[in-house]
Amino acid sequence: MNQLIEYWYIVTVLIALLTIVGSIIFAFLKSPSETQLRKVKAWLLWAVTQAEIELGYGTGQLKLRFVYDLFISKFTWMSRLISFDLFSELVDDALDEMRDMLKNNTAAFHLVNRDGDK
Repeated sequence: MNQLIEYWYIVTVLIALLTIVGSIIFAFLKSPSETQLRKVKAWLLWAVTQAEIELGYGTGQLKLRFVYDLFISKFTWMSRLISFDLFSELVDDALDEMRDMLKNNTAAFHLVNRDGDK
C-alpha cells in the first residue's frame, strides 16, 4: 500500500493513458463503417507502396501476402471480419491508386523506383 502511495503519479498517468487509448478505440469502433473502410483504404495505399519498394515490380502474390501480414498485425480484429477475397479486392484498388499516384507524382515514383527502371 505504501508503494501505491509513493508512486501515485505513475498510477495516475497510466490511468490517463488507458482512458485516452480506450477513447480512441471506442471512437474508431463507433465510427461508421464507411469511415473505417476509408481509413483502411488509406492505410492499404501505404502498405502496397511499402510492398512495392521492398519486393519490386512483378511480385503480385508476394506483395499480396506481405500486405496481408501487415494488415493482420495492424488490424487484428478487423481481419476476422473481412474475407480474404474482399481484402484482395481492396488491395487491387490500392494498387490501382498507387499506379495512378506514381504516374502523377515524380517524387513518389523515384521513392518506389530508386533505380528508375520502370
